[in-house]
Amino acid sequence: MTQRVLVLTTAAALMLGAAVPALAQSQGDMTVGLGLHWIEPTNDDSNTAAGPITVDGNLRPTVTFEYFIADNIGVELLASFPFKHDINLGGAGEVGDTKHLPPTLSLQYHFANGSQFTPFVGAGINYTYFFDENGKGALAGSRISLDDSWGVAFHAGIDMAFGDNGALRADVRYIDIDTDAKVDGTNIGSVKIDPWVFGAAYVYKF
Repeated sequence: MTQRVLVLTTAAALMLGAAVPALAQSQGDMTVGLGLHWIEPTNDDSNTAAGPITVDGNLRPTVTFEYFIADNIGVELLASFPFKHDINLGGAGEVGDTKHLPPTLSLQYHFANGSQFTPFVGAGINYTYFFDENGKGALAGSRISLDDSWGVAFHAGIDMAFGDNGALRADVRYIDIDTDAKVDGTNIGSVKIDPWVFGAAYVYKF
């Protein structure tokens, strides 16, 4: 009886495993992801001539496109709606705000294992374009500008497949974003935003 139960249990487990969808990634495949991402700046060592500067976090819709150049190896481009950040100066509170676009290109490896869950890691380069800077509070009426930034980016996450072509994704990135800040044309120093980026998305393979 025990042996019979063991055989039936094993067979059921094998059938269940076979029924679990896997999001296979083969050379030539492409995916599009639609999601939401939260940027949380770490504000590392942003001590400027005007004082310590911090930048608040923000949530925005994002889109990714990935092309698989080989089995399990893809090149991904991240794009988003413009993120908006409040800029705070130590002792003076909010002194401005800015918007930015952070397109990021990454080379990624997906650990395909035949299961419903596929983890992945990646690394690449980020370009951050700052625009629409405004002075507020103590800097109301002042002209604030932030230089564009180039930096490395790291990416990790996991896809949970629920069909041959669809998956839910949870991921995290670390992006090196440093910008030189100017007030009325005078350089006051470097602002190191260096954010963690946390997100969730729906990914479709075609």
